[in-house]
Amino acid sequence: MTVSSAVEPLPRSASPGRAPSRVDSIDVVRGVVMALMALDHVRVFSGVPAGGPTAAVFLTRWVTHFCAPAFFFLAGASAFLRAGGRPGEPSLSRWLATRGLVLVALELTVIRLSWTFNFDYAHYVLAGVIWALGWCMVLLAAIVQLPVPAIATLGVALIAGHDAIPLLLHGQASMLLATPAGPLLRVLYFGGAFALGGAPEPNAFVLYSLVPWVGVMSAGYAFGTVMTRAPEARRAACLKLGLGLTLAFLALRGFQLYGDRPWMTPPGETPWAPAWIRFLATTKYPASLQFLLMTLGPTLIALGALEGRVGRLARAFVPLGRVPMFYYLLHIPLIHLVALVVATARTPAALPWLFANHPMHPPEPPEGYRWGLPLLYAITVLVVAALVIPCRWYAQAKAERRWAWTAYI
Repeated sequence: MTVSSAVEPLPRSASPGRAPSRVDSIDVVRGVVMALMALDHVRVFSGVPAGGPTAAVFLTRWVTHFCAPAFFFLAGASAFLRAGGRPGEPSLSRWLATRGLVLVALELTVIRLSWTFNFDYAHYVLAGVIWALGWCMVLLAAIVQLPVPAIATLGVALIAGHDAIPLLLHGQASMLLATPAGPLLRVLYFGGAFALGGAPEPNAFVLYSLVPWVGVMSAGYAFGTVMTRAPEARRAACLKLGLGLTLAFLALRGFQLYGDRPWMTPPGETPWAPAWIRFLATTKYPASLQFLLMTLGPTLIALGALEGRVGRLARAFVPLGRVPMFYYLLHIPLIHLVALVVATARTPAALPWLFANHPMHPPEPPEGYRWGLPLLYAITVLVVAALVIPCRWYAQAKAERRWAWTAYI
């Protein structure tokens, strides 16, 4: 599953005193990612598993892996551009900290309710992608006081180095997680469930830990310097960097080097899936180096390829990309409501399942409820199309600054 890019629109130039203009390639890429995110969240309510050994189900999940890396990376780039070419601007830190805390609050209230349609907080609290995005923005509020080269180094170090943590622990992770520091360690890196507020059973679920995502956001902040260049220079830089990251993924993955679990099946063992699926099945929680190379590389290539070349079809995604947080807050309850309608028409006995603790802790879907992929994709298209008009309206209202709170949504 994935997440929202809770960022301001990326300007074409960010020099002080100049009004920013749109970068169409950013809006298109972000809009496509929002549509892919809807696909994954429709999948949650459809009862279709998150991947598997068959090509269609695996790819339905795999294409949505591009969402979170793009969101965190572009959030960092937007933060740099928001500073107007003045890194370390105090107002930027204040905005990042405030915006981040707003996102955390939304995750724990509006978004949790949208996922579950219940108030069972005693048994289920979700630390999802918006929660992680928010806390990473709070951390970035302090990080932006460093020089840009230092921020770039920090980002790359967290992205490339965090996979060494399990190797350094030598299998002692479970012991550490059993200590009083276990919940904090899950929030920072390991993810998973822990008991909150003295609950007898785990009731807090960390889907997105902060490492390496704060590294992705920091790297995106440093990448903001690229986005201040002239369009052709920006295009060339995106293509070169994206190609380099993609080739690095192919090399590390192909030779089973550092950055994720092996994909080749040892002699004598039966493979769980075809070789190409095992090759692409990188680790998302926490996001491995290979996972991030696999997703950020093509994302940057797409940014470069679209620079100055956004066609009519691509522009259909622009309204979604201009107001991603607004879209995010609308799309989950809309998908949930549509799922209730589908269940009422097809399998009314499954209605209680749709009030369970989605997306991380629901029971197995009832017998006969699971959707086929054609229905899953049809509902996704319906939901995305339905949100274009409200997103276009909100983008216009935000551009006109009708309400002060639009700076945070």
